Amino acid sequence: MKDTTGFYESLPRIAQFSALTDPASYTPLPEDWIVATADIVGSTALIADGKYKLVNMIGASVISAHLNAGDGHTFPYIFGGDGATLAMDPEHAADSARILGVLKRWADEEFGVSLRVAQVPVCEIRAAGFDVSVARYQASEAIDYAMFSGGGLSWADERMKAGDNLLPAAESGALPDLEGLSCRWSNASARNGSILSLVVKPVQGKSAAAFDRILRDIVDLAEGLNRSGHPLPPDGPGLQFPPPGLDIEAHVSRGRTSVFRRRLELLLENTIAWIFFKAGLKTGNFEPKHYKAVVSTNADFRKFDDGLKMTLDCDAETQARIRSLLDAARADGILRFGLFEQEAAMITCFVPSIHRDDHIHLVDGASGGYAKATELMRAMPV
Repeated sequence: MKDTTGFYESLPRIAQFSALTDPASYTPLPEDWIVATADIVGSTALIADGKYKLVNMIGASVISAHLNAGDGHTFPYIFGGDGATLAMDPEHAADSARILGVLKRWADEEFGVSLRVAQVPVCEIRAAGFDVSVARYQASEAIDYAMFSGGGLSWADERMKAGDNLLPAAESGALPDLEGLSCRWSNASARNGSILSLVVKPVQGKSAAAFDRILRDIVDLAEGLNRSGHPLPPDGPGLQFPPPGLDIEAHVSRGRTSVFRRRLELLLENTIAWIFFKAGLKTGNFEPKHYKAVVSTNADFRKFDDGLKMTLDCDAETQARIRSLLDAARADGILRFGLFEQEAAMITCFVPSIHRDDHIHLVDGASGGYAKATELMRAMPV
């Protein structure tokens, strides 16, 4: 059998986001790969309790744990707010299953949160009549993100929620490697209207070409917004002291030390960082102004995930035009959608090193974001 380990690394990077509405931009995953899914059980209740930053952090942990364990291995992944999905070649599939089991145990023991995790082979997805195709979007010079199409990720997620392909938790006390995962930035308030979380999915069996046309129209409208609707300022998000995610990060990064000790360590680290950022001090090749700007350029505020997801800083007129397009397409039976407004966006970060530009910044609405939009979509009659 052909070695497909380097499949994803060989894909071209696509610099124009609108090009990702074209099915020709995507390449089918190899038959011997697996798709891994993870989501938080009861995320709706956690959001209602004001714990969406925690929800985002646990969702992002699925990505950061795999990146830390990968030793530079590149694989496609996508962040969904209250969970994440990734694809893995057969050589790394067993390691991925182990990591998912560890994350499941850790989320339960550290936060009392139930993380549902599963794996399913690509060949099984195709046997069910769906596909998984992937593209690489060049978000900045240093970072690219995976985009998915074909309906296979949505099908895998639905089967996981139905109890299929679930993975067991690791033994008690197992800890993931989450070095670099943080949530230290302040939320970014809307500057042009409101932060709009948008989720759009096709209706199975309807015209794929019609759905793609609607996505192009929505992307075109978003491109007309200031900075294409980017929810973070061009010079990066703001800072406050102490950072709002300090307690969560203390739990995430404490390893086997106490939360109290780790909180004190983080307070010291953040005090030093706050001084550097406020004073604009440079150290070595670290320059605070440049770093904050890269946070903005590296943000994943728009993506294709068997449909379209966007976190937009959106004015009222453009929002009305987007909703009008979606309402008409839903009436025609082409798609389902969810729109959720909030006042700010939040950022969850994975920073391997402050001295490189390849740090990853996962963006969502601060008051429920993609999870709330998805909830609204599912409640919408087809």
